[in-house]
Amino acid sequence: MTVEQRRLLTTEIPGPRSRALHERKGAAVASGVGTTLPVYVERAGGGVVVDVDGNQLIDFGSGIAVTTVGNAAPRVVEAVQAQVAAFTHTCFMVTPYEGYVAVAEKLNELTPGTHDKRSALFNSGAEAVENAVKIARHHTGRQAVVAFDHAYHGRTNLTMALTAKSMPYKSGFGPFAGEVYRVPMAYPYRWPTGPENCADEAFATFVEQVHAQVGEQNTAAVIVEPIQGEGGFVVPAPGFLARVAEWCAAHGIVFVADEIQSGFCRTGDWFACEFEGVVPDLITTAKGIAGGLPLAAVTGRAEMMDAVHTGGLGGTYGGNPVACAAALAAIETMQADDLCGAAKRIESTMLPRLQALAEKYGSVGDVRGRGAMLAVELVEPGTSTPDPALTAALSAACHREGLITLTAGTYGNVLRFLPPLVIGDDLLHEGLDILDAAFAGHA
Repeated sequence: MTVEQRRLLTTEIPGPRSRALHERKGAAVASGVGTTLPVYVERAGGGVVVDVDGNQLIDFGSGIAVTTVGNAAPRVVEAVQAQVAAFTHTCFMVTPYEGYVAVAEKLNELTPGTHDKRSALFNSGAEAVENAVKIARHHTGRQAVVAFDHAYHGRTNLTMALTAKSMPYKSGFGPFAGEVYRVPMAYPYRWPTGPENCADEAFATFVEQVHAQVGEQNTAAVIVEPIQGEGGFVVPAPGFLARVAEWCAAHGIVFVADEIQSGFCRTGDWFACEFEGVVPDLITTAKGIAGGLPLAAVTGRAEMMDAVHTGGLGGTYGGNPVACAAALAAIETMQADDLCGAAKRIESTMLPRLQALAEKYGSVGDVRGRGAMLAVELVEPGTSTPDPALTAALSAACHREGLITLTAGTYGNVLRFLPPLVIGDDLLHEGLDILDAAFAGHA
């Protein structure tokens, strides 16, 4: 790797050059575009991000689960350089090219299920979700879509309607798209009668509410994240997803798995729904698909995908040839370097350390996740009352010491960890040491 794989602090965080750039941002960029950690990046590779002041930070965020194969991954760089030199754009809907077809073939092969599949490529996760809803509605002739509490599906008008959290994603942006209904998530830590009852009661509530408030015959799709992302890395109670998928199949409803944050080896499987053998009708992907380039997809049952009339799906930049080249190289890296195995190894290192924090500090209400998609939920000790202030303080303490961390959760009280799957053990342990010190100083 061209970036030295060690943490190095040469200035305070953020340093003077980053602060100067941040002043320029304030004068040039809309204030609605926020920044978690205002260190301005010059280079990145593996598990390290280098800022303009020469600081080298440990990356526990991966650009929100995007640089799964590491930043500037060698195969991705080589493929992108070759494609840029050949051509950068023609629009697949005008004059197509092999890269798009090859990515679709890979997605059809890798996604769960042995049934005949088709794929369509887009630019962002929100676009993928919107198109999954379009496909489900066209296939079924129905309109209603059911989503879950704590869900995050994007920032466009339709996906804001599907997203549960108001601030900052929805506040002031309505009215939203109609025929979207919300039901409770099987959230074990916060289920009122306890985690042991969560799966059964959540499923019964789901069935009752869809039947009474929507009607099975009116429901086009149920969309769910197999592990919720922005909602706080909520892992549904065991068996819940499989029962929802079976119920959907029994009623002719399209079961959509939103794997935008959890897909591509992140959880130790290619896709999180594989853990319980759940086979979705449609699956949406983005983030980790292309090593940092913008690409997204909907993959699903051929009869559903092909139900849409010619010209009904697409977009000028969808399946851009450079992004397709990056995706093929990223997938090759995941396969050649066994990044599913790497995610499991990261879990085996991180999870015991996070569980040790829970044993030591009453402020850790829950530790959860899978693979390299892990989180701690922070509460006021002795209660389940969310503590977003402590969460922010812990994250800020990590930032000052050169560890990139992210927060999440409906209540803003979850620290989430998404290290690149190529991160070295030394960096992983050092990052966890920084986290330990942050807890010692604030919790």
